Amino acid sequence: MKTAVFPGSFDPITNAHIDIIQRAMPLFDKIHIAIGVNSAKQPFISYETRRQILERIFLTEKDKIIIDSYEGLTIDYCKKVHANFILRGMRSVSDFEYEQPISQNNQLIDDKVQTIFLISSPGFSHISSTIVREIYRNGGNLSKLVPKEVIDLMAKV
Repeated sequence: MKTAVFPGSFDPITNAHIDIIQRAMPLFDKIHIAIGVNSAKQPFISYETRRQILERIFLTEKDKIIIDSYEGLTIDYCKKVHANFILRGMRSVSDFEYEQPISQNNQLIDDKVQTIFLISSPGFSHISSTIVREIYRNGGNLSKLVPKEVIDLMAKV
């Protein structure tokens, strides 16, 4: 079975994240969308709300998509769930420069886990959770950046 972990804070999940997940679905039997929990950081959206958003978005893919959380190293989470792939989205060269050494170190820790990089689809490379949060804080329109489920639940935050 080909199992991938798609790690991130998803604070909030964006249309760019969704695009990567949807394009990766035919490649894997299971994808764990793993919300990284860092107790030293104060999230913009609570973990529980992020989890609810993801569960609503992927409600019809329950057989393929698993929503979970983890603390610590992604490679350790991969071992825990028996994943042999880490899925990462690439928006730019700077993303690659950041991800490459992490991927190489993960491979040193466990060479059975490979990192798969998917390049952002045209029209998504400008979207990041950081930019979404800033637009939201300033009352901007998020409808082209995030799924409806994010807008609905962020209205309650």
